[in-house]
Amino acid sequence: MKTALFDRLDELYPDMVDLRRDLHRNPELSFEEVRTPKLIAKFYHELGMEVRTEVGGRGVVAVLKGALPGKTVALRADFDALPIHDEKDVSYKSTVPGVMHACGHDGHTSTLLFLAKAMHEQKEKLTGNVVFIHQFAEEITPGGAKPMIEDGCLDGVDVLFGTHLWSGFPTGTIAYKSGRFMAAADSFEIVIKGKGGHGGIPHEAIDSIVVASGLVTNLQQIVSRFVNPARTAVVSVGSFHSGSAFNVLSETATLKGTVRTFDMEVREKIVTLMEQMIKGACVSAGADYSFTYLRGYPPVVNHEAETMMLEDAAKNVEGVNDVVETEALMVGEDVAYYLQQVPGTFFLTGSGNEERQSTYPHHHQLFDIDEKAMLIAAKTLGEATLSYLEKSSQSLSEIEGVNR
Repeated sequence: MKTALFDRLDELYPDMVDLRRDLHRNPELSFEEVRTPKLIAKFYHELGMEVRTEVGGRGVVAVLKGALPGKTVALRADFDALPIHDEKDVSYKSTVPGVMHACGHDGHTSTLLFLAKAMHEQKEKLTGNVVFIHQFAEEITPGGAKPMIEDGCLDGVDVLFGTHLWSGFPTGTIAYKSGRFMAAADSFEIVIKGKGGHGGIPHEAIDSIVVASGLVTNLQQIVSRFVNPARTAVVSVGSFHSGSAFNVLSETATLKGTVRTFDMEVREKIVTLMEQMIKGACVSAGADYSFTYLRGYPPVVNHEAETMMLEDAAKNVEGVNDVVETEALMVGEDVAYYLQQVPGTFFLTGSGNEERQSTYPHHHQLFDIDEKAMLIAAKTLGEATLSYLEKSSQSLSEIEGVNR
């Protein structure tokens, strides 16, 4: 079945590219997806597969039932875009000003759809079931994974596999990691409330910019001096806004940023330390403040057995030149919620290619993928799925034999 599946994916590759480019031209932001889920549902309806729409809000779930009984594998892909203007000079450039697929979710969607099509054509040989999860709103907390799970997208699922096309690795590379793989991704906003005044008479004001500037520096001490160096963490201020005139001391200053951690004890310690530092800085300056901390996705923790199975499966895929264990990443992903519920693994499929100009970082206005990576991703997910189902079927047969 694997040979037939891979051959069919090769035949479907041009259609996979066409659909990905259609999605790229028509991106939709998180929680605003309308066209994309309709397109996905129509694809499955035309295949004659069982489909649920509006799962958890805007999600789509399709189920492929094999001719023979067995375990159930879930495969997950996301389909939302980002509020970034597409600056690429390509025929499939985004037609929506200020919105683009700058993270590869269009490729994830097309990959999963055509893998489903190829597997559906082989269902008479399939032992077990495959659930295709198309998730909305991965890019923005609270994300689409949690409501989709609450709406039953994992009911009856035994294992889950997922991949992310990744420009940081060259096409032909599969990167995996057992255990802690991606960080918890939180965000914060600090508003310093001082007293406005004239730039030439600073002693009659409370300068919010000075207080906020000190905080930008002092917050870095949390990781460098209060967190065990063996327990990874990041505190980054990404936005600083205050004032509008050269000779006016602004009454308020706003800092926005992110905290990334793997350890929940460290996560909570950082929140406490941030509040203490903010309060101390404001008390000493006579200022006031507001502090908003939003806990985002939990860490992505891959299960060991399924990760090792994925590693073995990837080595059997044509087009995969390198299978590597990667370092943990400080990016966030709500695939974490699925892996809290069922065993599985989330891995990276390299999509970087200098000739295709697809080595720009994710969330960059020139981001693109080497579309050949979609074929590699489809085959790797297919190989992992069939390997799991075959091994599960063999184990069940052995147990039944012993019981006889």
